[in-house]
Amino acid sequence: MNPRQLKTFLAVIRHENLTRAAAEVNLAQSSLSDQIQALEEELGADLFLRSRQGVVPTPAGAVLKAYAEEILALNDEAKAAVSVAAGSGGQSITLGTLETIAAERLAPWLSLFRKKNADVGLKLKVGGSGELLAQLQQGSIDIAFTFDRGQRDERFLTRRICCEPLVLIAGSDSQARPPASLAALSTAPFVATETGCVYRHLFDTAFSEAQIAAPSIVTEADSIATIIRLVASSTGYGLVPRLALGQAATRGDVVELPWPGNPPAASLVMMWRRRRVQPPALTLLLQSASEELSPFRPADARLRHAG
Repeated sequence: MNPRQLKTFLAVIRHENLTRAAAEVNLAQSSLSDQIQALEEELGADLFLRSRQGVVPTPAGAVLKAYAEEILALNDEAKAAVSVAAGSGGQSITLGTLETIAAERLAPWLSLFRKKNADVGLKLKVGGSGELLAQLQQGSIDIAFTFDRGQRDERFLTRRICCEPLVLIAGSDSQARPPASLAALSTAPFVATETGCVYRHLFDTAFSEAQIAAPSIVTEADSIATIIRLVASSTGYGLVPRLALGQAATRGDVVELPWPGNPPAASLVMMWRRRRVQPPALTLLLQSASEELSPFRPADARLRHAG
């Protein structure tokens, strides 16, 4: 098994289509098929089931997936470590995070980190929580900052940073009143993120655990900033991280309403791959996060409460 074969194998798994996988790895489809066939012959097992609908991994292919990701990640780590030790390459770290966390939690800390570690290059990728996990698995990011959904993968280490509360907001001109109960809130219109987002998961869970039907989602948006603007325009209520309110709170565009019961909250965590030897740059970043990345306490994000 060589790295190129494994990269091709993982591309087929991601796309479930030979043509799209071939385009990703810059191969003719016939060459891609030859690589997969050679890999299957070496391992003595079929790795994919092929049909008109596409290709999906066999049980053997599913087992190989995790090992292929680990082998490629270790291969990249070895190259980077040797390069640093030989003095022929600089250290760099690629971070992945949600948009809200990037803007409100990481920017000040990363600026401080760079001042103290000018020789370490930083790359920041913004995406959804599912996308970040996939990138961590593929090795395209070194560390992910996201909200914990209780899912555990033995390939990764997880460190809790803090607990971030979510707040119920309404437009300041909507004359909204504090909901008497969660049942009363279930009849209100809401603006929310799409299904699959961690914020939407917390929103749906709050009602499902109370065995109450979730409110009607009148508008979906993939940006918390956009949701806040829509709520400010009286499109509906919103349930958003308090750390994202910032200027909207200062301007008085929205009001915070008391959540009936225990308000939802999310644990902000950082995740990174288990390694035999951690890259020096990542070790520095992890140490800095422990010392400097303290819970967010914005002095200007105190909302005017309704009622």
